[in-house]
Amino acid sequence: MSPLTPARNRRRRLLRRRAATVGVAVAAALTGLTVPAPLARPAAAAAGGPLGAHYDATGANVEFRVYSSRATRVALYLYQSATGATEAAALPLTKDSSTGVWSLSVPVTTIRNQYGITGPVYYGYRAWGPNWPYDPAWTKGSSAGFVADVDAAGNRFDPNKLLTDPYARELSQDPVTPGGADSTAYGTGPQYRTVDDGDRAPKGIVLPDDTTSTGTKPTRALKDDIVYEVHVRGLTEKDSSIPAAYRGTYKGAALKAADLAALGVTAVEFLPVQETQNDANDADPASTNGDNYWGYATLDYFAPDRRYAADKGAGGPTREFKEMVKAYHDAGIKVFTDVVYNHTGEGGPWNSGDKNTYSLYSLRGLDNPTYYSLTSDMQSPWDNTGVGGNVNTYNPVTRSLITDSLAYWKDDLGVDGFRFDLAPVLGNTCQHGCFQYSRTDPDTALNRITALMPPRPANGGTGTDWIAEPWALGSGTYQVGNFPAGWSEWNDKFRDTLRRDQNAMGLEDVTPGQLATRFAGSSDLYQDDGRAPYNSVNFMVAHDGFTLADLYRCNGKNNTQPWPYGPSDGGSDYNLSWDQGGTAADQRKAARNGFAFLMLSAGTPMMTGGDEYLRSLNCNNNPYNLDSTANWLSTDWTADQSTFRTYAARLIAFRKAHPALRPAGFYTASDTNGNGMGQLQWFTPAGNAPDSTYWSDPNSHALAWRIDGTELGDPAGALYVGYNGWSGDVDFTLPSPGAGKSWYSVTDTSTWAEGANQVAQPGAESRIGGAGTVYRLHGRATLLLIAK
Repeated sequence: MSPLTPARNRRRRLLRRRAATVGVAVAAALTGLTVPAPLARPAAAAAGGPLGAHYDATGANVEFRVYSSRATRVALYLYQSATGATEAAALPLTKDSSTGVWSLSVPVTTIRNQYGITGPVYYGYRAWGPNWPYDPAWTKGSSAGFVADVDAAGNRFDPNKLLTDPYARELSQDPVTPGGADSTAYGTGPQYRTVDDGDRAPKGIVLPDDTTSTGTKPTRALKDDIVYEVHVRGLTEKDSSIPAAYRGTYKGAALKAADLAALGVTAVEFLPVQETQNDANDADPASTNGDNYWGYATLDYFAPDRRYAADKGAGGPTREFKEMVKAYHDAGIKVFTDVVYNHTGEGGPWNSGDKNTYSLYSLRGLDNPTYYSLTSDMQSPWDNTGVGGNVNTYNPVTRSLITDSLAYWKDDLGVDGFRFDLAPVLGNTCQHGCFQYSRTDPDTALNRITALMPPRPANGGTGTDWIAEPWALGSGTYQVGNFPAGWSEWNDKFRDTLRRDQNAMGLEDVTPGQLATRFAGSSDLYQDDGRAPYNSVNFMVAHDGFTLADLYRCNGKNNTQPWPYGPSDGGSDYNLSWDQGGTAADQRKAARNGFAFLMLSAGTPMMTGGDEYLRSLNCNNNPYNLDSTANWLSTDWTADQSTFRTYAARLIAFRKAHPALRPAGFYTASDTNGNGMGQLQWFTPAGNAPDSTYWSDPNSHALAWRIDGTELGDPAGALYVGYNGWSGDVDFTLPSPGAGKSWYSVTDTSTWAEGANQVAQPGAESRIGGAGTVYRLHGRATLLLIAK
């Protein structure tokens, strides 16, 4: 696995479990409720409708459908309000034994007139099964019928827990809210199994089809994208240019589309926006370790997170998310979302080795062995990601839940692409008792996703951009370079190689050959299986770890500092960071180099929100829990930050203007048009082609390359990049820029050149000279030239 992103150190958990005594809520028996007569309809329609809760084609009935192969009884509970009230109706569902789907059709007139629900329809399910069979004497909060918290087959039914529909289009609220009950209400085991949570549990909301437009999707090739990873709340929560009511919301994020377009961003990648436990964030700022700011603990795979909506009414999050997507599409920007299909917010056991005490929110209480990978004795989650237990992605039902939800976000909500957290779990071919990754098995979730929803072609067009985080924690989960065709990957080898060269010289060996491989698109990882440079998502930093500024100003993590910069537990101790000797000017120079590596390398560059102005978190490298001013982006920049933002925007613009930097295939050394220049040629500082000794010498820290623009449809005849990793000056002898041309300087990242015009505007470049000209590049700096 990647040493810089150990999943266990992320501490992506739903809540810190608190020891609390919760009274047992005992309510009246479920009697005297009328079950409406089922409507006459063809059997095929009854067996084949969509899962979830939907109005039928006439709008006269609501169809409820939920899967559970192992339940012996499932009841639908309808509510007039989300919390604080008993159910308005409790209605048994009927099981189709051939599909495992339980269903019921309820007339809208019955819902309104008989059950008194005239506003939004809130609903949930209670389920019984082999470990807790139905007993007519059961009442809410009783133990009637109880056999075991878990049986030998892995069933964990508990009818005292109201379960959310896995296909619910919106959830009413999170399990834990400010002033509400703590998470023990949802627990099992001897202390909690009879605690009824129906009055406080999240409910699904029945929504009519939403016709809000998401605009026209961009068809740009991924190779031409500049990806901007950001938290939807953190993007605007302290942005004074956004109306106060919209800060931290989808509506606020929509208002930033023009600014991101002006920066040069072409794809915004939002951290998870599917429902997660975050309603209680900052209810008690002193308890920061319980917060879940990043959102990697999904509660519902269909529902847009309600906390990020300015309109929190029923249907508000869905409409507002779609309006945000349209705003970005109108600005020519794709919308990617970070999704978490490897684990869920139900988490693992509350105490290590305790097979009884678990949270039941949804999947676990409906069909635990279908939705989760279990140990061979079926008593515990199989957990080789360190975040609470693997989703059973090889099960066909669970796989359909994944693909159905992705299709909904893609087709209904307008999302253009997805980044998958701990994605090797999606390639697992073993349901229980083991983990076996396969790139080629057509039945893995990985391959079913791209079979059902084809990837975007290399040169652009209709399709979806699929991006994997290709590692997790356990054995067999580090799969960088081993994903199927159609998948791109976060490339930690790009990140680590360049960090090591910048920040660990003398401590770790990096050869010119390794540098060249990363600059040129990582052919060692992606060429052998028919993929392309753009399948390498190049990054220097991400949300998980140091910011770009802190990578070059921190020698180690500082996660114990007080709010708002901490405390945060976990976080890697292996960061390949360095404070550059403590000089601020050198720290900014190093950041310019890191950003230049992204924009001048073959592959798809990804930056993290705030990189463009050198956002700092004071050396906290694991701010997963900080829903704070320190973790929100700012528009109150210092002069140095503004200067860096200009540098970033101009370098992005240069990349976008030069297709030679964005090849659809791997570069070759051949001179295919006979102009005397290979498509890509490497040079030592002396201007010679590196020999095998130079390529493999870890004591050589300078390298240059020239790209023949005429072979790649570039407006420039050639581009030249020189990188000096030494601390001292190095003279670079320049190669030919092409017949009748000279080299002109676009940027030199050295401290002497720092300023608003460090990246020259097109037409304002300074002439350097022709072949044989010697350019003295100062220590730890990058040079970019253009032939004109």
